[in-house]
Amino acid sequence: MNIEEITALYQQGPNDGVAFEVESVAMNRLAETLAAFANANGGIVLLGVEPKGNVVRGIRAADAAAEKALAAGLRCEPPLILPRPEKAALDGKEILVVQVPIGLSHAYGLRGKYMTRAGKKNIALGPRQLRQLLRERGEGNFDVQAASNTTLDDLDDALVQKYAAAFLGDPIPNKRQAILDLLNRRGCLVREDGAWRPTNSGYLLFAREPQRIFPSAEILLARYSGKQMTDEFQRETARGPLAEQVRRAEAFIVANMRKGSRIDGLQRADRSEYPMPAVREAIVNAVAHRDYAIRGDEIRVLMFGDRIEVYSPGRLPGHVTVDNIVDERFSRNEVIAQVLADMGYIERLGYGIDRMIQLMRQWGLPAPRFAETANGFRVTLRGPGEKWASEEAEQDKWKHLDLNERQQAALDFLGKNSRIANRDYREMFPDVSEETIRRDLADLVEEGILLKMGDKKGTYYILK
Repeated sequence: MNIEEITALYQQGPNDGVAFEVESVAMNRLAETLAAFANANGGIVLLGVEPKGNVVRGIRAADAAAEKALAAGLRCEPPLILPRPEKAALDGKEILVVQVPIGLSHAYGLRGKYMTRAGKKNIALGPRQLRQLLRERGEGNFDVQAASNTTLDDLDDALVQKYAAAFLGDPIPNKRQAILDLLNRRGCLVREDGAWRPTNSGYLLFAREPQRIFPSAEILLARYSGKQMTDEFQRETARGPLAEQVRRAEAFIVANMRKGSRIDGLQRADRSEYPMPAVREAIVNAVAHRDYAIRGDEIRVLMFGDRIEVYSPGRLPGHVTVDNIVDERFSRNEVIAQVLADMGYIERLGYGIDRMIQLMRQWGLPAPRFAETANGFRVTLRGPGEKWASEEAEQDKWKHLDLNERQQAALDFLGKNSRIANRDYREMFPDVSEETIRRDLADLVEEGILLKMGDKKGTYYILK
């Protein structure tokens, strides 16, 4: 968050989405506020501000305060996995911004009590309200349950250490214990009968071979040449830890996506058939939010001549529907979503839907289509289809000619307009002399690319 956003939060004062607490706040009080936000619509705690908001106290030990906030989340039942608190400045003093995401999938309690946020206060949920919340959240705790028949030795030590170094810094003091504590705080490990065991999420994220326990936790990748499925296609299966699956799926898409170039101003820029960040968002969202309790069905990424379809097992969770998916949030797998965010794959609080839509439109393509199936969810990214081939052919017609950048830009101008005149050329290249402009256009006429129309001041050129 930037300074303007934080200042605005401070100025509006405590409310149903914002709370203030000093650095010395009791752990249980902080945990109660975090649980109340989690049971409502998420929220933000500014740590280092008097609860009433009249004085900014600041914090003396930012790292210790951040650990305290994360530990407070772990006191909730089930453990509340939070983004790492961010340092910020307010009134010249350092504070911490502790965010509780919206759209969480569990009801969170503390010492047997379930709270929610109402105005400036945390209030207890009544029996009817609690039953409603439990129905909406669909209690299951799958992601933080211990994975059956697994041990700490099943995890890939190199992968775990890479994640820990990015989160804790390198070198890591008291390395083994610090890593165990980190994985526990992130919901990837639980302690049972005196031994550490991976949770379902921890196993999917860090095991050497997650498919031993979750055989369907993989991505099927296929490329068809036409608009329908046929017997001829390229196929690959991405397996391994979730982040590795994302990497392999992205590599498959890049390798099988049509590529070309366009004139952008005076530069010829490489351009792919789809905006790759939008495709990546669709794949990562599928990995982060699919229902891993469903067996016998994998994520499927299918490339056709006119579209890419990304299917994930499990219908939309909670209160999210196809109609409100842009505005509403609900994370089925909080731990997986948070750890992928820690790794830089997704924006934890946004889930990428808005960004996907924006990227597709910027590429001149339709917005993604979202649809629920009988037992899953599908995102369809519509591509340029046959239009891509015709545009590429138009661009390629002149490749055998030795045209300069100005002439290439003139042809691009004519691709969007019916004619080009000397004055258009001068506006495009104000530093070029009249004689150079005349010669450039005359050469294009001589090559048989342009036709000269009109006379004297009324002269203009069209594609031949």
